[in-house]
Amino acid sequence: MHKHHTFAGLLAGLTAASIWGGMYVVSKVVLEVIPPFSLLTIRLVMGAAVLGVIIYFRSKRSGTFIKISKEAFWSSFLVGFVGYGISLGFQFVGTKLSTASNGSLVTSATPAFVLLFAPFLLDEKNTTRRIIALVVSTLGVLAVIDPRNAELSPSLFWGNMSLLAAALTWALYSVLVRKVSKSLDLLASSAIMLLGGIPSSIAFSVWEINTTGIGEITPGIIGGLIFLGIISTAFAMFLWNYAFAELPAAVASLTFFAQPVVGSLLGWFFLNETITPLFITGGILIGIGILIASRA
Repeated sequence: MHKHHTFAGLLAGLTAASIWGGMYVVSKVVLEVIPPFSLLTIRLVMGAAVLGVIIYFRSKRSGTFIKISKEAFWSSFLVGFVGYGISLGFQFVGTKLSTASNGSLVTSATPAFVLLFAPFLLDEKNTTRRIIALVVSTLGVLAVIDPRNAELSPSLFWGNMSLLAAALTWALYSVLVRKVSKSLDLLASSAIMLLGGIPSSIAFSVWEINTTGIGEITPGIIGGLIFLGIISTAFAMFLWNYAFAELPAAVASLTFFAQPVVGSLLGWFFLNETITPLFITGGILIGIGILIASRA
């Protein structure tokens, strides 16, 4: 791997995961007013629109407009459907039917699933170094989120299964991003992928609004929507796609582990939650795992 590309890819993946790690506080406030699939629809529409505007001005400045074949459009659209239509749908259902700690624990399996898909879909061999990096980072994330908080009661079974399906399909989405980004401009591809999640999210949001309705939209909620639509969706999703376009999937996937670390740090900073020695050990192990993988 070229050093510059490795660093840029790692930085992109870590930044995306860090944004998502800090997104929960904003999401929690906004979700009290706007139900999940309605919020997802707004995020996807805003994200695609922002990337569309960037593509338009970039093309206008350079004088060259991107030509997208029908095949390239639909392959990106379907990849987006897997990531934003199916995976995020499972995540919402799982979070509702299970617990937040279970959500953190189950979705941390995503990099392991990436390791599973990459050899078949990308012909990327799983080296001993990458497997060691995954094991070290996974031990780190287990220390950060502490699996002792997990609940495995039968009443949470379908919630936990939905979370597992979310982790599996997000890993599949991430690997497919690397596959489709080889044949299409990444910015255009990222915008089309966001469009791919809109049909199913609209269908569910219509049902949601009819059953639960929408609360009062205040300036604070609008600010939250702007953050979630532009920063957490347009910017972070593009960075995540960039990481997978630049790096082997097994390496890029480890940056996902920044998410629980940042979430816990923000909880400590804003909500006075405790930082334990186990958390610090976990953060160090995640860093070591990413370092091992990036030297491959």
